[in-house]
Amino acid sequence: MKKRTINIGVTGLNAIDSPGPGVSVIRALREAATFDVKIIGLSYESLEPGIYMHNIVDRTYSIPYPSAGIDTLLARLEYIHEKEKLDVIIPNFDAELFPFIKLEPRLKTMGIHMFLPTLNQFEEREKVNLNEFGKKYGISVPKSKVIYDLNTVHSLLSEFNFPMLVKGKFYDASIAYSIEQIKSYFNKISAKWGLPIIIQEFIHGTEFNVTGLGDGNGNTIGAVPMRKQYITDKGKAWGGITISDQKMLEMTRTFLRNTKWRGGFELELMKNKDGELYLLEINPRLPAWIYLAVGVGQNIPEALVNLALGEKVEPFTTYDVGKMFIRYSWDMIVDREEFEQISMHGEL
Repeated sequence: MKKRTINIGVTGLNAIDSPGPGVSVIRALREAATFDVKIIGLSYESLEPGIYMHNIVDRTYSIPYPSAGIDTLLARLEYIHEKEKLDVIIPNFDAELFPFIKLEPRLKTMGIHMFLPTLNQFEEREKVNLNEFGKKYGISVPKSKVIYDLNTVHSLLSEFNFPMLVKGKFYDASIAYSIEQIKSYFNKISAKWGLPIIIQEFIHGTEFNVTGLGDGNGNTIGAVPMRKQYITDKGKAWGGITISDQKMLEMTRTFLRNTKWRGGFELELMKNKDGELYLLEINPRLPAWIYLAVGVGQNIPEALVNLALGEKVEPFTTYDVGKMFIRYSWDMIVDREEFEQISMHGEL
């Protein structure tokens, strides 16, 4: 029997040294067992590689940055929907989630479905609120402090020891070993992502990540933990291996059960030398390494689409342990006319 075709808009088509999840999400969707797809890429920049990957992206439209405002984004999505009859949109950047969450009811009246965390869930897990989040849900988190100006930097020495993590509110984290480095990272990160800046206690140990999917009712639809094998200078996993760790899976289930998380997520964890787990942050969307979950038996993006469309989804109960992902890059040859088309007309 022929499978239905679903038109899915996907953001995060960049594939630089800090890659967006879009390309991995699309690869997962093209391997879905329950439906076929037409993929509509939604891009912010004309040089996002996914735009030109015609074997996985059927058509691409540029969309405005979140800073342009919700009304501007809605107008663009209405135009794209008129052309493509979108069934589902999967946003893949933290910074764009707020406007998409706000637009979710309006888009649903147009026939466009999403499966995103609620606004309360999104705000509660923000880095600036992580201390309160840990206390509320009984999860160990590193001590952190929010700062808004450089005048408070010297006072950090009474609360933290070096090294310290200096984090942006959306992205970027750097390890500081001196006051001068804190100031330098403060200026660099705030110029890119704005204020506030988060200072976080540095936990020595081994880095792990868990990706998964919550159904919004406290149930775990999928969960796959991995240990980072190769880390870039931006702290991104360029290689990782799936592991069996019941403590991590139980922390994940506790997180989903207590918050009733709706949608995809990534937990960034650190295990110290005593085996204690600390939650460093919660990313409220699927990670760039999500294709590893597909490769070990859990097609989480496929399950997310079915949940968005109101379908019943059975939880994944197993995954393969000891399988690795190794990221690589290659050069695409692209006609200049294609670059000009997306740059000038916003469509390709």
